[in-house]
Amino acid sequence: MRPFKLVLSLLGAFGLFGGAEAFTNPVRNPGGSDPQVTYSGGYYYLISTTWDNLQLRRATTIQGLKSATPRVIYSDTNPSRRCNMWAPEMHYFDGRWYIYYTAGNCNNLDGQRMHALVGGATPWDSWSYGRQMLNEWGIDGTVVRFADWGNYFVYSCQTGVQYQSTCVRKLGSDYISTTGGLSIISQPDQPWERSGTPVQEGANALYFGGRTYIAYSANYCWTPDYCVATLEWNGTGNPASPSSWTKSNGCVLSSANGHYGTGHNSFFMSPDGTETWITFHATSNPNGACDDSRYALVQPLRANQNGTPNFGIAQGPSYNWPEPSD
Repeated sequence: MRPFKLVLSLLGAFGLFGGAEAFTNPVRNPGGSDPQVTYSGGYYYLISTTWDNLQLRRATTIQGLKSATPRVIYSDTNPSRRCNMWAPEMHYFDGRWYIYYTAGNCNNLDGQRMHALVGGATPWDSWSYGRQMLNEWGIDGTVVRFADWGNYFVYSCQTGVQYQSTCVRKLGSDYISTTGGLSIISQPDQPWERSGTPVQEGANALYFGGRTYIAYSANYCWTPDYCVATLEWNGTGNPASPSSWTKSNGCVLSSANGHYGTGHNSFFMSPDGTETWITFHATSNPNGACDDSRYALVQPLRANQNGTPNFGIAQGPSYNWPEPSD
């Protein structure tokens, strides 16, 4: 990092720098539900829930995402997957991009299933429908990678359990299918994840300090208690075994500074690879919200003294964050 940029970053970290090298939240409002920011090839890409199509924005800065023109990259006429498109996520495998998303019918939420799109060498290339990934109800799919175990598809399901839980299947070699049986690695069994109704959803992989986590959303989204919590992998055990994971002792990111229902996170690395950033949604509704009133926020993660991630708190809209280091 160049010396003058280090100074700017330090100023921004204390909320004191308001120039071109800083940004303020939210980065999309409204329409920022279930957001993911990805950095690739000099651009930041933002995708989020848009209900009846999938839209992508790109810019060379986080601040630029706020005014970036959305591009509709996919819509569908099949009645079984035409509506309720939720939580799209982009992932890169073997020179090609993939999007995993939830979709169903227009009349109810009973038909929510996980689907995959296949893209090209960059997120801005064209996208085509891949396949339906699951035959059972499932939402908020993501991929967690393990050097010795391969890739696992992680999502929220209710198969054989009463409440939405964190479920995994092995990701197929084509990256748009799953193989083997279903494993439920965590359920909302703690008092702090049972507000409104017990829920675990919105999982996303976090690789931090040499450790692997699944950061997920707990509680019902129509409550202010919707929050981020984590599961930490023990580093050696079968990722499909519940005993390989340890749940956090409560929420790690909660409502603050007028932001309610802080949840459904994703992560990206700064261009220079030295910083981990989180993207998540919140609402100004003190009761929480599950609708399009939610907006997207971006902020850095810090490290605790023991090397674990410190999620911090959601800062107000006047707070200046430094742009990620390049």
